[in-house]
Amino acid sequence: MQVGCFSISLSVKNLAVSQAFYERLGFIVFAGELAHNFLIMKNGDTNIGLFQDMFAGNILTFNPGWDQRANKLDKFTDVREIHKYLKANGVEIKQNAIKESSGPASFVISDPDGNTIMFDQHV
Repeated sequence: MQVGCFSISLSVKNLAVSQAFYERLGFIVFAGELAHNFLIMKNGDTNIGLFQDMFAGNILTFNPGWDQRANKLDKFTDVREIHKYLKANGVEIKQNAIKESSGPASFVISDPDGNTIMFDQHV
């Protein structure tokens, strides 16, 4: 099972301040907009999402169908297959946004320590 591109999604208090901080660490804006309250920042293959007023807490995010540079993969494990596998293996699904049989969809689980993990497929 391949879970796709990994990033951490951080809930930030001030998006512009956080952007400036991560730019000092060598990150560049890859996607998103200040006006939409989120930025995706990259440093090599490291991805950090900065989100202001969108959710509480930080989230580990996997994007099935994308490599670390958000390029669509020709072959990947669909989010529905991952969902089915995890559910069959006793992992509790916290939120489910799978409505279609293909294409974009997502679901959320928590690890044993309560850390939120999102599987968010865009393709």
